[in-house]
This record gives sequence, structure tokens and C-alpha cells, in this order.
Amino acid sequence: MKDGFQGKNALIIASSQGLGKAIANKLAEQGVNVMISSREQEKLHNVKKELELTSIGRIEYKACNIKDKNEIQDLVAATISEFGSIDLLVNNAGGPPAGTFEEMTDEDWQHAFELNLLSYIRITREVLPYMKKNGGKIVNIASSSVKEPIPGLILSNTFRTGIVGLTKTLAREFAPYNILINTVAPGRFATERLAFLEEIAAKKQGMTKIEVEETMKQTIPLGRYGEPEEFANYVSFLLSDTNSYMTGQTLLIDGGMLKSI
Repeated sequence: MKDGFQGKNALIIASSQGLGKAIANKLAEQGVNVMISSREQEKLHNVKKELELTSIGRIEYKACNIKDKNEIQDLVAATISEFGSIDLLVNNAGGPPAGTFEEMTDEDWQHAFELNLLSYIRITREVLPYMKKNGGKIVNIASSSVKEPIPGLILSNTFRTGIVGLTKTLAREFAPYNILINTVAPGRFATERLAFLEEIAAKKQGMTKIEVEETMKQTIPLGRYGEPEEFANYVSFLLSDTNSYMTGQTLLIDGGMLKSI
């Protein structure tokens, strides 16, 4: 199999659609056994059947609310039961509600913390004991907002940035066990989440969704949104044996959109 993926086992969080699904598909095509997960059981069942059309590795699934500590523990236990080990982990989560600081309640902040930061902490904590035995790779998916805050996404701007600090710290702590941990920060990719944000922007700005989309694309030097499959290629590299020395880094994939250095 390509890039030393043969016999590897992966747990991919929030993988019933969007970037997570694309990553699961990419790994399975290269022979990785993949556990996919999200909150929706029926959707996972359908995605499993879809991915199996092109997969070489096994595809299994288990529903999990990643805001629930017990469900996270059950998910990791189920993955170990199915595959015997977890070599690769992709932490991922849907975006928190959009809005400005004054629009957010304590409940909004608590929800975003549990969804977009605490879930990564809890999942990683459960997986690490298995990776410490034979090494492993972890990719934490964040957002381009970790490099340049996005207006109207105060919750994402805050907690996604926390992922970067978590990644850098854990990379140093667990390097002696040959565990490589990196953050990947996507810009604008053609996913359900982006379409949702476009609809919100259109209502606030009195524009059509198509007008918002065209305006957004004009800020990207490549002139288009990225495709989830393109994003999966970069994550696949970080999880592969080809990546043997990069850890603790944040990789920005945005078509050249951000102007910051």
C-alpha cells in the first residue's frame, strides 16, 4: 500500500460529511482500516456503504456525541475492539454558531468549548495509551482563523486557536513515544459548513448566496474554493509514513487567501 498505510487503523471524528468524510475516504482507498463517527447513525450507515465502493481497508462506524465523555470512551473502546489498535487519529468537529461577541450567551460559549476544544482533549486522552505502545500520528483540524480571526466567528476564533496551543504542547510531550501531532487549518472549502455560513452572511448583508460566494472567491488568489479531496491529500501526508519528522506544526491550506506571514 502507498506510504506505509497497510495494516494501519484510524479513528476519524466528524466523518459523515465534509472534510472528515473526504479524509476517511482517502485513507480507506490506501488500505487503512477506518472507524468513522458522527452523531447520526443512519447517515454513518450510508457513508460506510458509499466508501466501501472504493475502499481497500475496512470501514466501520459508531455514532458518538463528542460533547459526551462517556460516548467518547465507548467510541475508542469500539475502535480497539474492531481493529485492535489505533495508529492514526483525526480530531474534527463541526463549527460553533456564527455571531459577534455581544450576541453570544454563556451557553453558546460553553457549547463551543465542549465541541471545539474539550472534545479534542478528551479523545486524545483516550487514544494516547494505545499510541504510546507503538507510536502514532494525530491531526487536529482547526481553521484558518488560527492565523487570522474571521469576522462574525468569535467562538471559532477563540477555541480553534486553543487547538494550536494544545497541539504544540502535546507534540513535545509525546515525541519520545514517536507520536507526531500536527494541526491543519483549512481556509474555504466547498463543504456543507461553508454553504451554511454563506447563507447567514447573505441574510445579514442583504445579498444572495451566489453573490456572497462570488465575493468570497475574489479574496482567494486561486479564485475558487478548495475541494474536500484536496484537503484530504494534505492530511493523508501528515498521517503517512512519509511524514517522519514534522510535528507540532500548523499547516495552513487556503489557496493563498490569508495575507499574514
